[in-house]
Amino acid sequence: MHAVTVPEPGGPEALVWAEVPAPEPGEGEVLIEVAASAVNRADLLQRQGFYDPPPGASPYPGLECAGRIAALGPGVSGWSVGDEVCALLGGGGYAERVVVQSGQLLPVPEGLDVRTAAALPEVTCTVWSNVFMVSHLRPGETLLIHGGASGIGTMAIQLAKAVGARVAVTAGSQEKLERCAELGADILINYREQDFVEELHAATDGYGADVILDIIGAKYLNQNVKALAVNGRLAIIGLQGGAKGELNLGALLGKRGAVTATSLRGRPAAEKSAIVAAVREHVWPLLADGRVRPVVERELPMSDAAEAHRALDAGDHVGKILLTTGEPHER
Repeated sequence: MHAVTVPEPGGPEALVWAEVPAPEPGEGEVLIEVAASAVNRADLLQRQGFYDPPPGASPYPGLECAGRIAALGPGVSGWSVGDEVCALLGGGGYAERVVVQSGQLLPVPEGLDVRTAAALPEVTCTVWSNVFMVSHLRPGETLLIHGGASGIGTMAIQLAKAVGARVAVTAGSQEKLERCAELGADILINYREQDFVEELHAATDGYGADVILDIIGAKYLNQNVKALAVNGRLAIIGLQGGAKGELNLGALLGKRGAVTATSLRGRPAAEKSAIVAAVREHVWPLLADGRVRPVVERELPMSDAAEAHRALDAGDHVGKILLTTGEPHER
C-alpha cells in the first residue's frame, strides 16, 4: 500500500508519499480501507519531530479516518467486512489501509458520505470528553471556545448549542466570527482587536464562562481564570501559546474553579473505547437528525498532504481539511 511517511522531521516537504508494507489486523482489531483522513495540528507536530506516536501505533501521521472494513482480526464482533466506518486512531490515517481496535470504530452517520465522516472522530471525541464528560457543561451555562473556527471549535459550538448552552467564541477575523455565528455562537470576540476577558464579562453582565475550552495554554492561563465564572471549569487541550505558565492560585481559589488538561492520542485503548461509546450514544443521534454537522473547508488528495499541512499552518481555514485516497470532492 501507499502511506504518507516522514523519513526525517522537518517542514511540509518532509512528508513523502511512499510504498510501505500493508498492516494486518491482530486480536480485537479491524483493517480499514481508507477513503479519507483529516489533518489535525498534532500531525504538524509529529512531522516536526515533536510528537511521537504512542507505543504500538502506526508510525504514519493521521489521528482519524473513514472508509470500509476490509478484514476482521480474531475476537472482533458486531462489525462485518464492507461496513462503512470512521475511526479514532493513534496514528496511520494518512495511508490507504490502517488497523485499529474495534472499540474505536464508529458507523458512518446516516446521511453522510464516507469521506466526510473522516472529519468527525477526533473532534467529536475531543469535545465530548472535555466539555461534557470532564467539564459537565449543562443547559443554560456559558461555554467559551478559543479558536471557534477550528475543527474543534466548529464542533464544540454545535454540540453546546444542541444541549442548550450559551456559546462565546474567539477568532482572528470577522469572516471567521461570522461563520461561527452561522453555527450558533452567541458572543463573538476578535482576539486580535479585543480583550476576550473584557468582552466576555460585558456580554454576560460580569458573570463569565462556566466552561472554557482552550487550545492556547500558557499564554492564556491567567486570563482564562479571570474569565471563569464562580465554580467555572477550564479545560486545556492545546499548547499553541506555550507549555509553561504561572497560575494565580489565589484567583482560582476565589472562583472555586477547576483546571484540567487532557490529551486523547496517548490514552489506553479502554479509555478511548469508553469515549467513543459515549460519542456514539450522545453525538451520533444529533448528526443523524441534522442538528450537528461536520464543517469541511476543503479536500486534497492524500499524496498532497504537504499542501494540506501548509493550509492548516496558515490558519485561514474554517473547520477541517480532508485528505482523500480518491478524487476529492469540490467543496
